[in-house]
Amino acid sequence: MSGSKCARLQGDLLQQLLDSVDSILFDCDGVIWRGDQVIPGAPQVINLLKQHGKKVFFLTNNSTKTRRMYADKMSTLGFDVTEQEVFGTAYGCAVFLQTACRLQGQKVFLMGSQAMRQELEAVGIQQTGVGPDHVSGGPGDWANVPLDPEVKAVVVGFDQDFSYMKLNRALQYLIQKDCLFVGTNRDTRLPLEGGRAVPGTGCLLQAVETAAQRQAQTVGKPSPFMFDCLASQFGVERERCLMVGDRLDTDILLGSNCGLKTLLTLTGVSTLQDVAGHEESGCAERRRMVPDFYVESIADLLPALQG
Repeated sequence: MSGSKCARLQGDLLQQLLDSVDSILFDCDGVIWRGDQVIPGAPQVINLLKQHGKKVFFLTNNSTKTRRMYADKMSTLGFDVTEQEVFGTAYGCAVFLQTACRLQGQKVFLMGSQAMRQELEAVGIQQTGVGPDHVSGGPGDWANVPLDPEVKAVVVGFDQDFSYMKLNRALQYLIQKDCLFVGTNRDTRLPLEGGRAVPGTGCLLQAVETAAQRQAQTVGKPSPFMFDCLASQFGVERERCLMVGDRLDTDILLGSNCGLKTLLTLTGVSTLQDVAGHEESGCAERRRMVPDFYVESIADLLPALQG
């Protein structure tokens, strides 16, 4: 990576970076854990950063867990974490609907998880739609499915019960021009161990967008909404903030979009080959996905924290 913006973070450079930031944002899967397996050294890094007076936050596009569920998982894995430090898209979407869309006390059609339902209800937003929606009747009936007149928005997150009938019902709501349209994130694939993958929320969201011929607003990375949310709550200064992630198109692009320093860890999705491809592309948008620094693992931060 000689001559690259993306410098390996080690030695004096590592210490200089840590001295230059007060707040550090971490993605979760591929950064501090993979599935249910913790990345070796990750709990020590997080806990030592806090002992050194750093503010630490967690930003994930996964909408299948509440903040409480994430905090409990992290505690079980050895991380010193509070619920308030976790910003997932289930919570982020609820806050977006409450604040930006002013839907407190209203109802939405939710294509998503029980965790999303819980986060919505916590801010005073009711939902219909969680769970299976089985096919009945024929095409003539489908265009006339009963709709809840109180629904003000269609909200799309990860939904393991996604179906043709849900897609159809979302379309019928979205034909109404005053019905809002919000998605959690656009990740099209969820990577698994051994190079395997399963479809992500972005696939479901694109299906609804295609049917409705409308574009959703999204709250997850790389949208700046969740960063703006935590920055306003905790007084985070973007000039003294570092984003750490394993995906160039979400984590690193979020950092670029928000004016943060960026660090890629190679324990997840993106590779140095991906970085080089973006850097050499000549495309301004792709170059925004080139991180400032990279490490093999966030455990590479330990020498500067244990000294």
